[in-house]
Amino acid sequence: MRRLAGALVAACTLTALCAVPAAATESQPPPVSTPPMGWNSWNKFGCDINEQLIRETADAMVSSGMKAAGYQYVNVDDCWAEKNRTPDGKYEPHRTRFPSGIKALADYVHGKGLKLGIYTSAGTETCARTMPGSLDHEDADAQTFADWGVDYLKYDNCNNQGRPALERYTKMGEALKKVGRPILYALCEWGQNKPWEWGKNAGAQLWRTTGDISDTWKSMTDIIDQQVGLEAYSGPGGWNDPDMLEVGNSGMTDTEYRSHFALWSLLNAPLLAGNDLRSMSEATKKILLNKDLLAVNQDWGGKQGHKVRDDGDTEVWAKPMSDGSKVVVLFNRGGAPATVSTTAGEIGAPAASGYRVRDLWTGGETESAGTLRAGLPGHGSATFRVWPSNRPDVAPHTTLSLQSPGYVAIDKPFTTTLKVFNDGRTPVRSGTVKLTVGAGWKPDGRTEVRVPAVAPGKSWEQSWTVRPSSPSGDRVDVSGRIDYRTSSGTRTLTASGSAPLVKAPAAGTSALSKAAFMIAENGYGPVERGTSNGESDAGDGRRMSIGGVTYDDGLGVHATSKVRIYLGGGCSSFASSAGVDDEKAGGSVAFEVLGDGKRLANTGVLRRGQAAQQLSAPLSGVQVLDLVVTDGGDGVDSDHADWAGASLTC
Repeated sequence: MRRLAGALVAACTLTALCAVPAAATESQPPPVSTPPMGWNSWNKFGCDINEQLIRETADAMVSSGMKAAGYQYVNVDDCWAEKNRTPDGKYEPHRTRFPSGIKALADYVHGKGLKLGIYTSAGTETCARTMPGSLDHEDADAQTFADWGVDYLKYDNCNNQGRPALERYTKMGEALKKVGRPILYALCEWGQNKPWEWGKNAGAQLWRTTGDISDTWKSMTDIIDQQVGLEAYSGPGGWNDPDMLEVGNSGMTDTEYRSHFALWSLLNAPLLAGNDLRSMSEATKKILLNKDLLAVNQDWGGKQGHKVRDDGDTEVWAKPMSDGSKVVVLFNRGGAPATVSTTAGEIGAPAASGYRVRDLWTGGETESAGTLRAGLPGHGSATFRVWPSNRPDVAPHTTLSLQSPGYVAIDKPFTTTLKVFNDGRTPVRSGTVKLTVGAGWKPDGRTEVRVPAVAPGKSWEQSWTVRPSSPSGDRVDVSGRIDYRTSSGTRTLTASGSAPLVKAPAAGTSALSKAAFMIAENGYGPVERGTSNGESDAGDGRRMSIGGVTYDDGLGVHATSKVRIYLGGGCSSFASSAGVDDEKAGGSVAFEVLGDGKRLANTGVLRRGQAAQQLSAPLSGVQVLDLVVTDGGDGVDSDHADWAGASLTC
């Protein structure tokens, strides 16, 4: 199963030409003095690819400014070849999807000043099982890729016949060395056998440290957790790879995507965009083209960032830069707003009388005596670059935080609060706060309010009730700003947040498969509506079957899974037949129904082959329903679970 030095240095690292040393000879691997940057087709398109899409993506990489920023690889993932090899044992490009062939595609991409990447697996078939893998065909396939003009190979781990990973990956690495063309070798072994310990010896320039990412907050944070302790294995010539970017794929908020991108940049991760470059929003472009963060990722010193402190929902991460500065990410992984702080000493900055601090999202610069602090929304982060300085007296350490609900009902008011805190260094003499709410919402009272003097160590806050007028879209954006005077001049701080817009189910009894999800986290592939979990793509599930009994509707999930649905207090009951789907040979899971965080019903461990267990729960007054599936205790392999016939009565 697939799991699916100064200004000159900073500027130079933004382009591949600055980062790459003198041209390599044909027998050498491509230089990877900085992590590769580019795009991959899988996260957004899966198998729905063709040569026109790839050509248009190359065009968009140039027109959007991504090429100028340093992105250079255009990588075709699974499903590009025919199901069978040619009579002489070679790959044949898919006759419908790639009728012009891969060589013509590479020529087109090269004509744009970019490079082409391709994919296969160190097994008998690729992960989508649409084409052969390269196991026992390494020499022939490597030469084919070279003849076509391929510049990058992503080598997956599916259908590997139980053969040792080091043997399989080394064999392809040796084959690539013999083809007379530098091809970057990306080892995608999912971290199962600690490839960071042997990837370089196998000939690779980067190695996946985890299973596949998905476009959810849980997936992204789970992957971040798995990077702790791996920083010693990454550097110029070989990079840890926590998988591709999901920025712009709509499963997370822009606040969450900024955290995703900042942490990947700090980790020296390969930056492979996974969205549709042809139709990016301006918010997505601002994230992917953030020059300050690209400079962090592409810094020639190549030292991977690491976690400095973990306080549960809040964390501090830091990275040393080649010019002696430090980069720090203050990270709020919790859902509620939080203020996070650290010190120059804690992140390893040299002792100094003061520090110059640059906000890498706004570009604003301030001075600090050594404390770094930010008020963060839920799932938000702040990223700073810190240099020693000699002007600590002008540090504006006041913070502004925005408190908003985790979700907003389309027909109900909500409350939001702006809070100003003064830590004592730069007292707020006077100022003005202003609240901005997305279209279709109207705050009670004036949105611009005067702030009185705030004494050291004290805070001031203003709350608004925000009512619906003509809401549209699927989210409510809220932001706040304070302009204030201090003893050292005028300062401005901003804070923002975004909450999903939810609507209660209609009256009557309805199938849960038709409900809107607030959260749909899944251990493998998407949550399926009306079918079993299936494989990694949406809509690839089968008719549900539990213990030999089939069902026509429900939710198909994979442990661990959470589906959250807004009820708004208007529903009376939930019912479902729960069990492990018959489509796999094994699997064991447990089901749990939660109302506003309180357990309402649950099963014990259920295994494949057992009859479905009937679950029902009263829902009177419940605002939010959570349907949770956990592993039965023997690992998550084959844990395909069905909420068969799930329904709500409201």
